[in-house]
Amino acid sequence: MILAKRPEIDRFLSRPDPDVRAAVIHGKDRSGVAERAALLCKAITPDLNDPFNVTLLTDTDIDADDGRLEDALTALSMIGGRRLVRVRLGGEKASTDKALAAALKLHAEGGFNPDAMFVIEAGALGRDSALRKAAEASKAAVGIACYEDETGDVARMTREALAAEKVSLSAEALDRFVGRLPRERGLMRQEIERLILYIGPGSGVQLGLDDLEAHLGVEPDASLQDAALQAFGGKPAPAQAGLRRALAEGESAVMAVRQAALHLGKLRRINILQSAGAGAKEAAKAAGVFWKQEAEMLRQARAWRLDDLDRVLESVNTADLATRTTGMPEALIAELLLLEIAARARRMGL
Repeated sequence: MILAKRPEIDRFLSRPDPDVRAAVIHGKDRSGVAERAALLCKAITPDLNDPFNVTLLTDTDIDADDGRLEDALTALSMIGGRRLVRVRLGGEKASTDKALAAALKLHAEGGFNPDAMFVIEAGALGRDSALRKAAEASKAAVGIACYEDETGDVARMTREALAAEKVSLSAEALDRFVGRLPRERGLMRQEIERLILYIGPGSGVQLGLDDLEAHLGVEPDASLQDAALQAFGGKPAPAQAGLRRALAEGESAVMAVRQAALHLGKLRRINILQSAGAGAKEAAKAAGVFWKQEAEMLRQARAWRLDDLDRVLESVNTADLATRTTGMPEALIAELLLLEIAARARRMGL
């Protein structure tokens, strides 16, 4: 079956129907897919690291061992409770799509352990995907497509996150902040968290428009903004110089990667708005583009299509994680990311 409306999706993720044995959550916004999948999985078993009741597989695992998925779906719980089999797909491969579709169909019919929950996280699955068709056709499975959040959903998410920390924005400030947010859910969450830290968690403060502008004004330094602008414009040397200047001025590599993500989000927003019929200047303004950068951003948006931006987003997310968790040289990670972006841009003619 298909779940499409937000209330029914939220209801299912928090309280999954025990008669449903499988769920396919897919979409271009991989952060949104991962977030929804995590909610569902935690509703099945609170401890996602439980080695007895949880099995996590990737498409590489399945391709390397044909029987591994079947073994996981057949296994019984050793300590009681519902088993969870979670599959994360990193790419699009027809053979894997068909194999998972066949396993899902059999599992939904009770062919494996009927008490196991089978959750699959995937990128955007087209209507010709066998996996998507299998999930949507079965009464014991659900298909959930993750689309870009609407402005109203983003505003609601922001209000709820702020309220949980006992802070808030005025109506004007909320409109301004939501308009500046990237539409990739993981990046969106990061910016909301940064705002909460700026206001002061638990302070009870409501931020007005002027105070919010002060916060937005201290977003990553102009050198980082320029580095991202140059990279997406296909100019590796100026991008590299801007990054090194920013790091010398005390900015962090983490913020450099985040600035690249924000720039990417603006290009995505311009693309989406223009495809919906908005004029170029109107789209740039709605995406939060500084007026002095409008001409260059629109030039870039004409070359960077959504598919290209989605591919770069994978690199941005990988770099963001690496700068915060691996202990590798942060500056080198950020520099390699900008050079990769600039190289892609040059191949597209920028």
